[in-house]
Amino acid sequence: MAETESAPKIAYSPTPFSTWLGVVCLFVLFGLIVLAVIGPSPRTSDYEETRAKKRMEKLKTLHEETQKELTTYAWVDKNKGVARIPIDRAMEITVANLAQKKPAPAGPIATPAAQTAPAGASPAPAASQQPGTAQRAQPSAPAGSPAGQGAVSPPPVTQQSPPAPASPAPATTP
Repeated sequence: MAETESAPKIAYSPTPFSTWLGVVCLFVLFGLIVLAVIGPSPRTSDYEETRAKKRMEKLKTLHEETQKELTTYAWVDKNKGVARIPIDRAMEITVANLAQKKPAPAGPIATPAAQTAPAGASPAPAASQQPGTAQRAQPSAPAGSPAGQGAVSPPPVTQQSPPAPASPAPATTP
């Protein structure tokens, strides 16, 4: 079948040059308006400068608060009787208290307890011992010392020291 009916054709007229010229002129006009508004404004940003000033102000107030806490008297908890005193005064009191106390000698160093062997086990090999002879382990001595020339030195003596006494808790100053 032959197509007798065809789709209607729409005729487009070419866009006149004046329309294109008008669109370009509008873009140029918009660009000039933006340039007029933004152009005279300064190009530098003071954002970082204002942030730095704010940080310095915060640091200064924090320093003032800490200095106030370190140099003034105040109640921390009045119900419990806890007060804050200046740090210089606290150091003076501490030095005076320590000057009144007599230094205590350090206690001996505690050595670990000797481990005991089970009842059936022998600490030394029995096969090498002969009846009537006692073997002792001798510590090695330098060649030039008297112990290295045939003299027998006694075995080292180990002492069990009592544990050091617990130190008293530090006194609190109101």
